Amino acid sequence: MSIIIDIFIILSLLIGTFFIFSSSVGILRFPDVYTRLHAVTKGATLGVAGIMIGAFLFLFIEHGIISGKLILGTIFVFMTAPVSGHMISRAGYHNGVKLWDKSVRDDYADVVKEKRKSIDN
Repeated sequence: MSIIIDIFIILSLLIGTFFIFSSSVGILRFPDVYTRLHAVTKGATLGVAGIMIGAFLFLFIEHGIISGKLILGTIFVFMTAPVSGHMISRAGYHNGVKLWDKSVRDDYADVVKEKRKSIDN
């Protein structure tokens, strides 16, 4: 049973490391602010959560320590990182940061125009 738990801990740490590495690659490779922000937000959220879950399981199984800080840290990252990424991208959009030229379409522009129209009336 110990080997199965150790494999699960190793997998959790490796998955977390993979997501953090892939978000680093996304920062370098993606063309505009919005896709880079998406890569960073998703990768960091899943990566940090994977590493914290692996660390929590290791401490619990090997040493019998229940770390409330790791649990709270995981919950905090899951709650704040996606919301902050969304708010940063929304602020960038409203301040005129352009989308990538080859983006499929800008659906949000129509919504913003309608909201501005309703506010002006």
